[in-house]
Amino acid sequence: MGRYLTTLKVFWIASLTAELEYQANFLIELVATAGNLVGSIFVLSLFYGRGQSLGGWSWEGALVVLGVYTLLEGITSTLLQPNLSTIVAHVRTGSLDFVLLKPIDSQFWLSARTFSPWGLPGIALGAGLIGYAAWKAGATPAPLTLLGAALMLVASLMILYSLWFVLAASSIWFVKIWNATEVLRSVLVAGRFPVSAFPAGLRAFFTFIVPVAFLTTVPAEAILGRASGPWLLAGGAVAIASVVASRWFWNFALRFYTSASS
Repeated sequence: MGRYLTTLKVFWIASLTAELEYQANFLIELVATAGNLVGSIFVLSLFYGRGQSLGGWSWEGALVVLGVYTLLEGITSTLLQPNLSTIVAHVRTGSLDFVLLKPIDSQFWLSARTFSPWGLPGIALGAGLIGYAAWKAGATPAPLTLLGAALMLVASLMILYSLWFVLAASSIWFVKIWNATEVLRSVLVAGRFPVSAFPAGLRAFFTFIVPVAFLTTVPAEAILGRASGPWLLAGGAVAIASVVASRWFWNFALRFYTSASS
């Protein structure tokens, strides 16, 4: 574990050194992320009027869901997209050979090689919106509530990572997966709203097929202190199963990888 942490530190310091040569990008990303968040809040406000709610969620509760979504989008821009999008290039050029020959786990290397600071504004704005909305909703920072919220946020990140990684790993068979990536991002946009706001068919789809409900709605309920035990256990089980499945899928996909020298 110590070797992996040291390697991760070297990876991220090198990435930050390279990325921070263009410091104006941070301000541009901050403005863009803030603009997107304001637009999302405006769209959400259209569903609320006098005494109205969205799927049984109050205005402040829905803002917590949006905050979790914004937080995950920032993490995607910081870690997931910069790293996992390069798997396609490695497969296409044959440089995946060199990754597989390194004395370190290939999935770890491909998942954590790059750290992009341009997603940090999204992380900060998402966390800020979560804190503000939860406070306005009257959520109490009890130890059990904080623990449940932290565990569900970690679980949602594990699920999100697994979805991205499985899609990226499929490039071993289908080199051009950019369209599939855009489809995934379009589906995950549904996480801006509580899953109970959708019709029954879509609720089932976003719970059992593409687990969007466990990405934003269940963590938001945990933050607000109203998540039930079964949903918390289900979220943890889905997260563990997702990571195990992504690991199995990577090992399975490597059996079909043809190296550049063969």
